Amino acid sequence: MSVARPGKIIGVGRNYREHASELSNAVPAQPLLFLKPATAVIGDGVAIVLPSDSKQVDFEGEIGVVIGTPLRRATERQARAGIAGITCVNDVTARDLQRADEQWTRAKGFDTFCPVGPRVVAIDPDRYGELEVLCRVNGTVRQHGYARDMVFSIPTLVAFISQVMTLEPGDLIATGTPAGVGPLHAGDVVEVEIPGVGVLKNVVAKEVV
Repeated sequence: MSVARPGKIIGVGRNYREHASELSNAVPAQPLLFLKPATAVIGDGVAIVLPSDSKQVDFEGEIGVVIGTPLRRATERQARAGIAGITCVNDVTARDLQRADEQWTRAKGFDTFCPVGPRVVAIDPDRYGELEVLCRVNGTVRQHGYARDMVFSIPTLVAFISQVMTLEPGDLIATGTPAGVGPLHAGDVVEVEIPGVGVLKNVVAKEVV
């Protein structure tokens, strides 16, 4: 299945303990949610553009969950049944702006800050904990994590989010990033891989004003 532009993108912050620790943040007691605009979405092979507004733009490789059926106040069992599949996500973040602002919309919301793809693959829900995510920059592995290490599992996240807002087919959940995030520079090539799902590859470019 190919990736279509989602109606909404829900991100999850600090969902890996080691990542929370590397940024000197506490692990949240409940899932920490934020939104990214659909205009941030780009596909495989499209350039991530570094905005002139930021001095530090970081990569964040993540497991993406694509919703298949409407979910409202779902149980975890219903959430498992309502997932269409898994895809690769790079939750690109202007880290300096994230630190400066009291909320994360600006830091997470620039155009090209949500590479997604290259495909959506249906996975047996019983195997969600086995999912693995890697992020490479210029061929070097910078992040490596497993869904089983998440603070909140994929079904827990989907069910929790559905208590707040109706999840609709095509909506995307970025489930959090493992430790190892770092800055991107013009000319870098960043890859997010979920074995069995695919490799999302994007170059990095300066903004041309």
